[in-house]
Amino acid sequence: MKVALVTGASRGIGAATARRLAQSGMHVILTSRRPEDLEAEVGRLNQEGGSASALQLDVTDRDSVQRAADAVAETYGHLDVLVNNAGVLPEATNTAPAEVVDLEMFRITFDTNLFGAVAVLEAFLPLVRKSDAGRIVNLTTTMGSLTDQTNPESPYYGMVVPAYQSSKAALNNVTIALAKSLADSSIKVTSVCPGFVQTELTPINKDNAPTTPDEAAEVVHRAATLPDDAPSGTFVDANGPVAW
Repeated sequence: MKVALVTGASRGIGAATARRLAQSGMHVILTSRRPEDLEAEVGRLNQEGGSASALQLDVTDRDSVQRAADAVAETYGHLDVLVNNAGVLPEATNTAPAEVVDLEMFRITFDTNLFGAVAVLEAFLPLVRKSDAGRIVNLTTTMGSLTDQTNPESPYYGMVVPAYQSSKAALNNVTIALAKSLADSSIKVTSVCPGFVQTELTPINKDNAPTTPDEAAEVVHRAATLPDDAPSGTFVDANGPVAW
């Protein structure tokens, strides 16, 4: 049985992705800062005939990340799928920014969206290398596409959340760098834009989102189960390739 790990899996896209991966026959490790937040979902997946477990992992705490990696190494010895889903968008609820670019917003956002993701990659990559066909999925956004940000005809052109957009653009660059560095391996690395999803990440506009977490999870699942002949280092959404 393949082993998958999803960060930020207590709700939203993370929980839906864990559910979809379990449905495809993988053992899924759901992670969260508070493992008690995962109990109900893990119990549900196991009752439905899946295989799931919970693990404490705070992406902003390097010791927590390493403890989680050590636990996975001891129990399973490898990791087949790593989904970097944990993310924040504090600008969505920041009613009094210091300026268009707010240093505190950048620090908070990058701590989770970039530095947290990199910490997870650094700690778990040795385990992914032990898989016969490792898959790494980085959850990003078309709002992080420099092409879309500079295209007045893009539906994302009017979105100005610079800390969030910059963090995801940087994570996209990590995807490219990893794909290049792992080109001689069987590991595939993909940046995925799940779309505008009905989650707590964007509480103000949540009701206007056209995509459900389950629909978003399908896009993540496709990237997590790429065939051996698929390209690595791509940026995709539900409709196909996204311009960097």
